[in-house]
Amino acid sequence: MPRRSLLTPAERATLLAFPTTDDELIRHYTLSEADLSAIRQRRGNHNRLGFAVQLCYLRYPGFALPSEAGPPASLLNIIGSQLYIEPNIWPQYAQRPETRREHLLELQAWLNLTPFAAADYRHFVQQLAELAKQTDRGIMLAEALVDLLRQQRIILPALYVIERVCSEALTHGTRQVYEALTTPLTDHHRRALDALLAIREGTKGSGLIWLRQPPGPPKPKHVLAHLDRLKTLRELGLPDGLEHTVHQNRLLKLAREGGQMRG
Repeated sequence: MPRRSLLTPAERATLLAFPTTDDELIRHYTLSEADLSAIRQRRGNHNRLGFAVQLCYLRYPGFALPSEAGPPASLLNIIGSQLYIEPNIWPQYAQRPETRREHLLELQAWLNLTPFAAADYRHFVQQLAELAKQTDRGIMLAEALVDLLRQQRIILPALYVIERVCSEALTHGTRQVYEALTTPLTDHHRRALDALLAIREGTKGSGLIWLRQPPGPPKPKHVLAHLDRLKTLRELGLPDGLEHTVHQNRLLKLAREGGQMRG
């Protein structure tokens, strides 16, 4: 069975998307005097345009320009207008991968950026596991990771790496949620909870199904049945405050998932 993707296609498209509005383009891609000074040191308009494009990519969204992809027309236009360079000369720069690599290394040093490394992978899995104890929504984990990488001036890795980090963090976080709920239980608790899955005598359902039944109309027999269920729950003797050991969001999600299972 194929592994379920952490992000939906729409979430993947928006996570590292380029700005689309004029205000966003101006805010992210207006070049400073220091930027213009560094750009003018390149030889030839095509190298100046290419250097500026790589600069903008690294600043926002925060990853290196893919060698197989071209920048959006909106980005070329706003950079070209500031440099007084026609955007249509971009292909001249794209034909020289060596120059692109040299510019990338120079920009990494100038912007004080570091590439995403194996040590970062392990570090952020552990860091995101704390957030994963609160939510299992993949997009929230991915957005948090992207924000952390930008804050720490680490170049964003490929999208599939981001998903892998978040997936592993979610696995760690979920395991910690389960451990928080089950570690305080004694063998007596475990046997009593297992017994709830057995079919109740004279019925076709388990004890768990019986416990989950609504109180019903306020009639004597319904009240007595409900009091019997409350007594059964009290006799389980589950540790006090167990529901407070995990975040409410995860607890509600577990409750919903449990409600969909057949007891």
